[in-house]
Amino acid sequence: MNAPTDISMKTDDVLRVELEVFKHEHRDLDEAIRALQEKGTADQLTLQRLKKKKLYLKDKIALIEDRLTPDIIA
Repeated sequence: MNAPTDISMKTDDVLRVELEVFKHEHRDLDEAIRALQEKGTADQLTLQRLKKKKLYLKDKIALIEDRLTPDIIA
């Protein structure tokens, strides 16, 4: 599938769906990181990769939210 990756090419409806998917993934990663840290079974490289992916998702979420939220000048 050749879906556009640039958010300027996507409709608001598509962005809302992606936003929910990204938020869900972000929560799942947060829970996985917490569980691995509590058990102490994960190596540092694995934790680093999960945290990096979580930050990437956070940035994508912020970018989409900025696009969906209109700028209101008071």
